[in-house]
Amino acid sequence: MADRTPPLGVDELRSRVADGSIDTVVLAFPDMQGRLQGKRFAAGFFLDEVLEHGTEGCNYLLAVDTEMRTVDGYAMSSWENGYGDFGMVPDPATLRPVPWHEGTALLIADLAWHDGSPVVAAPRQILRRQLDRLAELGYTAQVGTELEFIVFRDSYEEAWDRDYRGLTPANQYNIDYSILGTGRIEPLLRRIRNEMQEAGLTVESAKGECNPGQHEIVFRYDEALTTCDQHAVYKTGAKEIAAQEGVSLTFMAKYDEREGNSCHIHLSLTDADGANLMAGEGEGEGGMSELMRYFLAGQLAALRDFSLLYAPTINSYKRFQPGSFAPTAVAWGVDNRTCALRVVGHGPSMRFENRLPGGDVNPHLAVAGLVAAGLYGVEHRLPLPEACTGNAYTGDYDQVPTTLREAAELWEASPIAKEAFGEEVVAHYLNMARVELTAYDSAVTDWELRRSFERL
Repeated sequence: MADRTPPLGVDELRSRVADGSIDTVVLAFPDMQGRLQGKRFAAGFFLDEVLEHGTEGCNYLLAVDTEMRTVDGYAMSSWENGYGDFGMVPDPATLRPVPWHEGTALLIADLAWHDGSPVVAAPRQILRRQLDRLAELGYTAQVGTELEFIVFRDSYEEAWDRDYRGLTPANQYNIDYSILGTGRIEPLLRRIRNEMQEAGLTVESAKGECNPGQHEIVFRYDEALTTCDQHAVYKTGAKEIAAQEGVSLTFMAKYDEREGNSCHIHLSLTDADGANLMAGEGEGEGGMSELMRYFLAGQLAALRDFSLLYAPTINSYKRFQPGSFAPTAVAWGVDNRTCALRVVGHGPSMRFENRLPGGDVNPHLAVAGLVAAGLYGVEHRLPLPEACTGNAYTGDYDQVPTTLREAAELWEASPIAKEAFGEEVVAHYLNMARVELTAYDSAVTDWELRRSFERL
């Protein structure tokens, strides 16, 4: 992988700690759900001890459910194994200021066991392994993620106390591309954009979306690991900034029956000189290189098997409705938003977009899936089916899984997943899905109460 220049260098950090402008350093890693978990350190102690030697965290952090409850079924962490520690190893290339917290810097950590071996089920390590496979062929993945979210006037505490019912969206109607609509909460959007820029992300734009209160802020693509790390920083930071402003926002895939929050992921391949290896000679389908055709064919071949990586929660699958701009068909097309895979750009900008992921996606796992699927297509020289030129929702195509249970079964049985990720990773994330399904199956929902309390 290419060298990465951090937004904040270690020497500059030392200077800023010495002059008192930075007093706190956060060391964190993305967990299974893509959330940042870690510790805050006194900056001087971090520089003296943690930067070189790392720190420890309980290994249950990769073996809990969304609510941080210990659950059974994980080989790497359990009551039987005593819930020991793993090491958190700082990655200096991720060092950055955190403008929304005074005097604070942040680094992303890799996870390792006490003998120095990597924790293979850690999302960042899973992505690193797939990127190393790409690098062996001389390829680098360039990735962009597009996260949508819904803003509410209520604080997070108010939303919690009201069981997330009856919240007031920041906009009352569809504001897709509306300048007036985004202007209603521009102070919040501006603060998120500017402070993410100060944290080292390159902001492109912000726009309104269809669901009341729904918005999207887009950042420039970058090398895959950098983009995924930035995605995690942005998602955490946007929530923290919203909380400071007394409002709340959600990235959940499907908040209500209207349009869900998507996270479209764009990917291209470059060589050592930065040339786009997916570009052919012409426009549209003719502008795709042979490598891209194989890589895209691999996406189609593995899409159902890898859906667990793109849609990891119960709620994820409620996005996949006909005519919703969320895909239902395993199909590809040129600039066709009815397909799961959309080819866009030409020449240096030639790339594909996977439209399955929602705002709840773990970017490290999803991009690892895209790379592994593409490599499967390249290694097997898979032929690319014809493009969909019409409405994929009504076409004769295989369908995206409609439930987490179906996705988990496909993942468990997938020879492509076992070959690309290994038995340990497949078992680990299968258990994650089973834990969520067990929790959901035992819950009594508001829907059941409304239909059954009196009338049945």
